[in-house]
Amino acid sequence: MTTMIKILVIEDEIPARNKLRRFIEALEEPVQIAGEINSVEGAVAFLRATDIDLVISDIELQDGNAFEIYQQVSLKCPIIFTTAYDQFWMDAFESNGIDYLMKPFSQERFQKAWDKFLRLRHSEKDRDDLLGNLSRMIEEKLAEKKYKKRFTIHTHHDVYFLDIENIVFFQANDGVVFAFDQSGKKHILGYSTLKELEAQLDPQEFFRINRSELISKQHIEKIERDTRNTLAVKMKGYQNYYRTSQSNTPALKEWLDA
Repeated sequence: MTTMIKILVIEDEIPARNKLRRFIEALEEPVQIAGEINSVEGAVAFLRATDIDLVISDIELQDGNAFEIYQQVSLKCPIIFTTAYDQFWMDAFESNGIDYLMKPFSQERFQKAWDKFLRLRHSEKDRDDLLGNLSRMIEEKLAEKKYKKRFTIHTHHDVYFLDIENIVFFQANDGVVFAFDQSGKKHILGYSTLKELEAQLDPQEFFRINRSELISKQHIEKIERDTRNTLAVKMKGYQNYYRTSQSNTPALKEWLDA
């Protein structure tokens, strides 16, 4: 009798969670999605109460970094990360026998990660080595977070680099994220949401003022009162004002004073 493989999905973006569910349901092996969690707090509570065989986890969640989960819960199974992190992180995952899915990923790429999990599952020594390496890597990465220094921009004609200090603000529009630089030029980045991008930026230097815009502190020209509960931000070199959401206005004031 084939043993059912129990999987926990940790992902706070509904489209990404739906995609993972489709890919999992298409696997040949008998599998069960034991839970779908969207927060660090929820994942900790679930893992303390439930034994599973595999975690498929995003890194940045609505209430923190997924690595914080494993500071509170002992690792008992492998993890496949879904992530938008740069190559520094990818090398660390790969060298420790951990697989990852770089967003956006295909079903073929998902299958390769799954096949790797199946191979590890049949070797107790390899699984124990993986869990030990993963625990050490998580501790190291929590103590030493790296932020983006520049972006690699791919066009139909060439590839060029955009340094982070030259970016005035980011904007999301219809599933595409753009970077606007000091010269007024707009660059298309390889992200579909600001959330994916925000995880790679230094929070001391960049702040998300609303659902669509994420600004650089060093490029703010002035800030004016917009309404009772919102502010209007003017960025250097740009004529438009970008308005804060009511929920983000108090946090913006604290960020500016930090």
